Amino acid sequence: MTDVETTDDDQQRRAEEELVAKVLASFDGTEDERLRTVLRSLVAHLHSFIRDVRLTQREWEDAIAFLTDTGHITDDRRQEFVLLSDVLGASMQTIAVNNAARGNATEATVFGPFFVEGAPHADLGGDISGGASGEPCWVEGTVTDTDGNPLPGARIEVWEADDDGFYDVQYSDDRTAARAHLFTDENGWYGFWALTPTPYPIPHDGPVGRMLEATGRSPLRAAHLHFMVSSPGLRTLVTHIFVEGDDLLDHDAVFGVKDSLIKRFEPQPPTAEVPGGRDLDGRPWTRTTFDIVLPPEEPS
Repeated sequence: MTDVETTDDDQQRRAEEELVAKVLASFDGTEDERLRTVLRSLVAHLHSFIRDVRLTQREWEDAIAFLTDTGHITDDRRQEFVLLSDVLGASMQTIAVNNAARGNATEATVFGPFFVEGAPHADLGGDISGGASGEPCWVEGTVTDTDGNPLPGARIEVWEADDDGFYDVQYSDDRTAARAHLFTDENGWYGFWALTPTPYPIPHDGPVGRMLEATGRSPLRAAHLHFMVSSPGLRTLVTHIFVEGDDLLDHDAVFGVKDSLIKRFEPQPPTAEVPGGRDLDGRPWTRTTFDIVLPPEEPS
C-alpha cells in the first residue's frame, strides 16, 4: 500500500513539475531579456505558491472574483490595486528594493492612492489646507543634497487627509484641499501651513476592506503628511512624516512607518509667535521641522 501511494505521489509531482517547465519554456522566445526574466520568475513563484498551499478550485475562483471586484471598484479617483499592494506590503517592499540606503539621504515610503497631478501652487509661508478641517500646523525645513548643499528651487508636493479622515478626492464635490506644491528659496528652505496629521482608515468598503476584516486587521493608517520632493539630477523622494506618540506607529495598515520619519509635532502655547504673523484667532496649533536630503539620481 505504501509503495502505491509513493508511486502516485511521484507521478503527481512529476506532472506538476512538467507543467511548470512547459510554461517557463513558453517564454524562451521573448526578445526583451528583462521581460523574460520577470515573467519566468513570476511563473515559478506563482506555481510554487499554488503547489505549496495545494490551492483548491474554489479558492482559485474566489481569487479571480476578488481581483475582478478590485478592478470594478477602481476608477480615476480610487486605485484599489494600489491599496491591495499597500496592505500586502508589496508597495513597501518595492520601495525598499528601489531606494537602497544612501548615507544620510531621507528614507522613502509608500506613495499611496491619493496623489493628484496639478495641485495648486502655494507661496512659501502659505496655507495648503484650502479650507479643510483640522488643527493648523506650521511645517518647515531645508532641502539639501547628501553633501549638505542647499537645493534652491526644489519642488515639494504635499498632500494629506483632513480632520475627518478624508482626502479631497474622496468627496464628490470636486474640491481641492490639503494639497499643494511649492518651491524652496535660494537657501533651500521651505515653510508652509498645513494640518496636524490625524489617523484615518484607508478605504475599506471594497474587496481590500473585506480582506482586512476577514483577517482581523485594522484599516487604520498612522497619522502622516505626504511629501514628494524633486530637484534636477537627484533622485525624487516620495515619503511621509509621522506624528511622534501616535498609537498606530507600530500598526500602520500599509507598513509605511520608518523611525527616521517620525517627527515631533510640538503643541504651541497661546503666547507663541505665529510664523508669518498669521491670525489664528486663538486656535491651538502645532509646528514641526522636516529637513530633507536627496541622493544622486541612480544611473539608468
